[in-house]
Amino acid sequence: MQTSLICQAASSQLIVIDLQERLASVMPAEGMQQVLKNSKILLQAAALLEVPVIHTEQYPKGLGPTCTGLQPLLPQAAVSKTAFSCCDEPTFQRKLVGDRPQVILAGMEAHICILQTALTLHEQGRQVFVVEDAVLSRNPANKANALARLRQAGIIISNTESVIFEWLGKAEGETFKTLSKLVR
Repeated sequence: MQTSLICQAASSQLIVIDLQERLASVMPAEGMQQVLKNSKILLQAAALLEVPVIHTEQYPKGLGPTCTGLQPLLPQAAVSKTAFSCCDEPTFQRKLVGDRPQVILAGMEAHICILQTALTLHEQGRQVFVVEDAVLSRNPANKANALARLRQAGIIISNTESVIFEWLGKAEGETFKTLSKLVR
C-alpha cells in the first residue's frame, strides 16, 4: 500500500471536507479561524504544486455553501453529500485520482466526517494523512478522541507546515519562497 511515510506532491490529493458557513458558525471561533487559515495555505500549496483537490459539502441545503474565503481557491464545484463518509458518495469516488495513493484530509467535523472518511479510505488501501491543525470538532474532546482512534488505525496525523514542506521536498525556487511566506 504505502511507499513512503512522507507526503509527496506527485502522489497526493487534498480533500477538504465540509468547511461550510453554517457549520463553521457553531465551531469554537479561535479553532475555526485556525482551520480556515491552514486550509487556505493547503489549498494554495496544492495549486502551486499541482496537487488535485476535492471538496465536499454536507447537505448544503441545510448547512449552506463552503466558507466564502475558501471559494476562490477551490478549482471545481463541491461534491454534495449526505453520507458522513465521503466514500459513500459515488461522485466523490469518481473524483478520487487513482494514481495518487496519498490522501490528505482537512475540514470538519473531526470525529464524524473526517474520521469516517479517513477510516474508509484506509480500508480501501489509500495512505491517509489527517492535518491536525486543519480539522475541527465543536467539542475539543471529540477531536482528540477522533485523532487517537485514527492513530490507532494507522492513519498518519500531521500538520499544515509538515505537509507543505514534505510536498516541496527542498528549500529552493520560487514555489518554496511563496509557500514559506504563507506560513510566517
